[in-house]
Amino acid sequence: MSSHIPAAAPAEKAPARLALRGITKQYPAVRANDDVSLTVAPGQIHALLGENGAGKSTLMKIVYGAVRPDAGEMLWNGQPVQIANPQAARTLGIAMVFQHFSLFDTLTAAENVWLGLDKALPLAEVTERIRQVSRDYRLEVDPLRPVHSLSVGERQRVEIVRALLAQPQLLILDEPTSVLTPQAVQSLFITLRQLAAEGCAILYISHKLDEIRALCHHCTVLRGGRVVGEVDPSQESNASLSRLMIGAEPPPLQHRPATPGAVAFAAHQLSLAATDAFGTALQDVSFALRAGEILGIAGVSGNGQQELLRVLSGEDTRAAPGAVQLLGQPVGHLPPAARRALGLHAVPEERLGRGAVPSFSLAQNTLLTRTESLGPLGWITPARLKTLAAELIARYQVKAGGPDAAARSLSGGNLQKFIVGREIDAAPKVLVIAQPTWGVDVGAAAQIRQALIALRDAGCAILVVSEELDELFEISDRLCVMARGRLSPSLPVAEATVERIGSWMSGLWDDAPAATAATTEGAAA
Repeated sequence: MSSHIPAAAPAEKAPARLALRGITKQYPAVRANDDVSLTVAPGQIHALLGENGAGKSTLMKIVYGAVRPDAGEMLWNGQPVQIANPQAARTLGIAMVFQHFSLFDTLTAAENVWLGLDKALPLAEVTERIRQVSRDYRLEVDPLRPVHSLSVGERQRVEIVRALLAQPQLLILDEPTSVLTPQAVQSLFITLRQLAAEGCAILYISHKLDEIRALCHHCTVLRGGRVVGEVDPSQESNASLSRLMIGAEPPPLQHRPATPGAVAFAAHQLSLAATDAFGTALQDVSFALRAGEILGIAGVSGNGQQELLRVLSGEDTRAAPGAVQLLGQPVGHLPPAARRALGLHAVPEERLGRGAVPSFSLAQNTLLTRTESLGPLGWITPARLKTLAAELIARYQVKAGGPDAAARSLSGGNLQKFIVGREIDAAPKVLVIAQPTWGVDVGAAAQIRQALIALRDAGCAILVVSEELDELFEISDRLCVMARGRLSPSLPVAEATVERIGSWMSGLWDDAPAATAATTEGAAA
């Protein structure tokens, strides 16, 4: 993406759309924002960069009225303003797309969008406007689908379309491309440049340095809640932005060639009907994953990845017993706890709600998958839970207020590090992980990827589902693609190209290689 040239920056003398002066926010365990000032002009795409826990999301929630600052001043179009709540922010013309989605699972996409709009608009008109905006900006959204049936990538698109429908003067985007495909990212960039050209100011939070350099006119860098630099990102390198953000460049990934062992996890002609009218049916999915290797699955969100993950983890037990095999045992009918007892652990794509209970403390959240921390006879021993949580916090450098901190109090990236660390620390024989570095800063992403490779080197078989092609190419030993409920043959990563994987995302793989791969994997199994 770095080949793209940012749109022409707005004139220097344009009056500020938003100006923050000395914003400070103190929580019991941490000062999230410490005397922060920044200015965003109309038509400017302004990046906010910082590692997980640097205070970016807190600052944006203050602008959006979801959090009240302890000190400081906010100016809107040159006038002092106090934004009491998100409704007041929307009335001013501020829209925000949160990193953690704010959607009601039981409602349709259209109903979720309608909740934030003028109720004088009939639902049918909102539905049609969603379709129109989706077409105009190439952000595919089916307004009639219930949110619970959407993947995280599809939910992200709903959030973005909802924000665009408000025709904002200031659009805040918190990790908007974390679960979008490269094609969808390019479409979003076209949209954002168009909005900026029309005078909309954009505050853009991302850990993807290439995106910031390609898209943004200006960049404010936070570290430890304070502003540590302001730069023109188009004049910076990834290395220089990393140094500003974390004080150093992330260490290079140490990735030796794999030495696979016996087949540890496999699917054989797995076919299942969709559980609802909007889901994706699985069609004849087969793979064989060996101990000591990482198999990456790429694909556009909504092509069956979510359904496959639920079958593999045991959340969906409709499969025939032999259709999923773990260490040679048929497990297609077994629930998650029984599969964990055999050595399978899983990291779901949704952090809050599936990976962690938002209101539970980190110590309590260890109980979701780490029942070995229980005391004698299965009694819950709070001291044991806190010890395990404290060890995970220290080992994976999680910024949190200790083991008693609620999961929802952590930044998205820090919660991701905790959840991934919880499963890696269990020393699984097989690990199934979705979107391993979703919303994680470059330093933490490098840490998670290195931990996965170390786990592979220790003999674990790892299945990674991700929409980050760069990530899959970096850590995988073999790659395959999910498209319309089917799984492509696998390719050694050395033989894969972005172009080839991209074409396979449309389901365009040749039947002959697929048959060869299936025969090879079947023989291995």
